[in-house]
Amino acid sequence: MTKILIVLSEWGYWGEELVGPLETFDATGYQVDFATPNGKRPVALGVSMDPTFVDPPLGRPVTTQDMADKVRQLDDTNNPRLNNPKNLREWLPERPYWSSPKFLREMEEYYRRLDEVQQRDLQTYDAILIVGGSGPMVDLANNQRVHDLILSFYQMGKPVAAECYGVSCLAFARDIGDRKSIIWGKHVTGHCLEYDYKDGTGFNGSNIDPCLNNINFGPPFYPLEYILRDATGPDGQYHGNVGRPTSVIVDYPFITGRSTPDSYLTGQKLVEVLEKGLKRYGW
Repeated sequence: MTKILIVLSEWGYWGEELVGPLETFDATGYQVDFATPNGKRPVALGVSMDPTFVDPPLGRPVTTQDMADKVRQLDDTNNPRLNNPKNLREWLPERPYWSSPKFLREMEEYYRRLDEVQQRDLQTYDAILIVGGSGPMVDLANNQRVHDLILSFYQMGKPVAAECYGVSCLAFARDIGDRKSIIWGKHVTGHCLEYDYKDGTGFNGSNIDPCLNNINFGPPFYPLEYILRDATGPDGQYHGNVGRPTSVIVDYPFITGRSTPDSYLTGQKLVEVLEKGLKRYGW
């Protein structure tokens, strides 16, 4: 049975960006495991369950009533599906500080444990998906363990998919030796500048601290498009496809989705990569 690892933020994922691929994988008969940075149950962003919410850059609602109902059902704590995700902090080792007095021995142990996880556990998966939303900016984008997961799948030649702000994880996943992004020379999409908020970037921290739900950070922490343009280098390219209803790019082994409307298509293209050997799409 084909097996997919889905990585989610603990600070809020966008509902449809999980539901879209997940429904596609379920319909195809794939097995799905979930993982979060600290093993906490992931939570959906409140606005992604609100069909009346008008996305400011797009000037229209982006969540249908049907989708809102699906997200609420999945997010309901009485639904056990998202319970007990894999704990990345316990599962993967932490790279030591360079200043550690036992740095060489600790680095050897770090690589030994990483190889062990790759051979024992990650070989059982066929692909990885990083779900988007604002949460990944907080606990996934600069998470070394997430980077090591992505690098492991990349090194094993297995598909790596990401949506929206989750694509930032691909830009920052770099071998510690050459420190070049793994999407250098590749074609990708992701949250474009035209879709960025000017105000209202927030998170769902109810599983960490309920007070965090009321914080407004204004614009996003960084313009993802600029990061992706730089990370792909002169021989790669970022594709915003502004004005087009969907934007999903396949440049094997990467499958990237721009934003919420691309969720189902991202899942579908990952299935095509696995089932039909799709190597290129969308550019």
